[in-house]
Amino acid sequence: MQPKFGPKLQDIWERVDAISPADYARSRNYLNGAVTYLSPYVLLKELAWRDYFQRVAQHKSMDEEIKQAQGKCTNYLIPQAVIEANTGIEAIDTAIKNLQTTGYLHNHLRMYIASICCNVAQSHWKMPSKWMYYYLLDADFASNTCSWQWVAGANSSKLYYANQENINKYTHSQQQDTFLNTSYERLAAMPVPKELCTLTSFQAKTVLPEPSEIFINKELPTLVYTIYNLDPIWHATGNYNRILLLEPSHFDKYPMANLSMDFMFQLAHQIPGVQVFVGSFAQLKVLAEPTKIIYKEHPLQMGFSGIQEHRDWMVAGVADYFPSFFAFWKQMSKSLYTHYK
Repeated sequence: MQPKFGPKLQDIWERVDAISPADYARSRNYLNGAVTYLSPYVLLKELAWRDYFQRVAQHKSMDEEIKQAQGKCTNYLIPQAVIEANTGIEAIDTAIKNLQTTGYLHNHLRMYIASICCNVAQSHWKMPSKWMYYYLLDADFASNTCSWQWVAGANSSKLYYANQENINKYTHSQQQDTFLNTSYERLAAMPVPKELCTLTSFQAKTVLPEPSEIFINKELPTLVYTIYNLDPIWHATGNYNRILLLEPSHFDKYPMANLSMDFMFQLAHQIPGVQVFVGSFAQLKVLAEPTKIIYKEHPLQMGFSGIQEHRDWMVAGVADYFPSFFAFWKQMSKSLYTHYK
């Protein structure tokens, strides 16, 4: 049974209240484990891993390999069987169909699919990662890109593989006759399976609302919300123009499915008085008082100007680039201990 994601803060608090840390630690890697289902809500604020990926994005280009060239790469397309949920691996195909209809995908399944695309089909990470980003309700360019590069060996010291035995264990399936039903040694050395040989290009477009007139009082500060900042308690009190900015150029580069856009609008509607502006930041700047524009820092908003505020980090002082999450976590743990002791 797939979870339903309501847009209200109460929906989030109810999920938080239902979390069992012990059960989560024990079973989070299993498809039916005690996962939190919080990822669509937190976007940029999913605890340490999300903080880490966002810090990497502040120092590295997400359009390029972070550490080195991908371990295996013979094409820059995506297996058609993945797009069509027709790999022949039942747990994977079911997960892809669920992703396309619900926007949710368990983290282990994200890794399985990335491994099939990059390390088995030998596709470059960029197009398959764009395909997955398109459907995810918690679509975040840094987390998605860093994770795909980690699986493909462009952001890690080795390639990540999962064979059929591993998939069966964590999805509680019992399938045997698949191209992944082999040892890890053979899996790493075998040619591309026939099931993945047909490649295709993933082309997608975001359906944005038609531009409409908005009212901005130039005497008031203007808060600029984006898909990466839909915080309903950000400057919750006080008089502001509250504008959700949807830049077509951003969505041309990072397209999102209708389901994801609908979810974003539901979340945005929790912000009292918010207006939607479809256009560029430069166009919005003409309508508002430029010196009174307030926004939160983000790597994809380098062209913004006005009053830039920091994002809400777990530890604001741990801002350097760390080559691994564990190095980042070590430093973060020290800061957390110092802050809360």
